[in-house]
Amino acid sequence: MATALVEHVLVVPTKLFQALGYFQGFHADVTRYLDPLLESQEAAYRPRPLMEQDPSFKQLIPYVIFRHEDERQGVRLFQYTRGSGQGEQRLHRKLSIGVGGHISSEDACQVGRHPYHEGMRRELDEEVVIETPMREQCVGLINDDQTEVGRVHLGVVHIIDVDQPLVRPREHDLQEAGFRTLEELRAERERMESWSRICFDALFA
Repeated sequence: MATALVEHVLVVPTKLFQALGYFQGFHADVTRYLDPLLESQEAAYRPRPLMEQDPSFKQLIPYVIFRHEDERQGVRLFQYTRGSGQGEQRLHRKLSIGVGGHISSEDACQVGRHPYHEGMRRELDEEVVIETPMREQCVGLINDDQTEVGRVHLGVVHIIDVDQPLVRPREHDLQEAGFRTLEELRAERERMESWSRICFDALFA
């Protein structure tokens, strides 16, 4: 009988993250955390099913927010509702303003790019179609130990500013997708997944 391949994802020991300075919620000091975590010899690829249940490790997740601004409507963010086909069942039907996913061991096979950046590029290619010039910046990290999902993940927040609101879902399970104003999103804040609420409050309140 053939054995199903198990995805191995990039993780760091939770104690390493805590040694750099524990926080709950959002932290804007990217320099303090990201490079030390990515360059640590303790960073490794481990089986995803095991890591989803082991809070002694944090899975590193790029979390990309698409932002568009114009004179008429002001700032708008790309948002969607997570469908039932998305991998993390604990987030189904939640509203999200972030696109991203796990860094896989397969991302380490690409020459000339750090696996983290290759994994972020791959996740974006898999989930959305971007048909406009854009500019990217890394703005902070998310840690949420108050939820079951958050205890085993560490988010790295990137904002991509797009010249035009021409981002659309490639995956069927990014439902009800499109750009919405901050006022519209504020009215739906309670429906957001926790990472989206944390980012929205920290960056767009």
